[in-house]
Amino acid sequence: MSESVASGVGGGASGLAARQADLVAALVADGPVPTGFDPARLDATRRALLRKRAGEAAKLWPLLAASLGAEWPRAFAARRAGFEPVGALRDGWDIARALQRCGELGTGAAAELSEREAAFRYDGHSDPRPRSRSRVRRMIAMLTGRH
Repeated sequence: MSESVASGVGGGASGLAARQADLVAALVADGPVPTGFDPARLDATRRALLRKRAGEAAKLWPLLAASLGAEWPRAFAARRAGFEPVGALRDGWDIARALQRCGELGTGAAAELSEREAAFRYDGHSDPRPRSRSRVRRMIAMLTGRH
């Protein structure tokens, strides 16, 4: 990094912040390659970050990842490249739902998705939230007549 960029010269701290934001956008949100960066190295870093995200999502969605086998990293990249990271739980959830819509979700992965949807509320936009156990228990008690 040049001394002027490192010190924030040529736009001050806000100039440096803008360049950093441009770099982050290029790495995770399909932004253009910022001036002064090697496109090949940036692309390699982008791919490495996607592989890391795929690995993190596979830890939380093991049946989903296993259902795709060796194709998991490519399938993850195909569906999540260009999207800002939202966390491994949401990344996996979005992929599982996309595969389900296409009729391509394996049996184990479908069961994994069903378990998540029983335990959490997720609207596809905000972070998943646990469903209220007490509310579910109250509903079951009401339906079975056990007040």
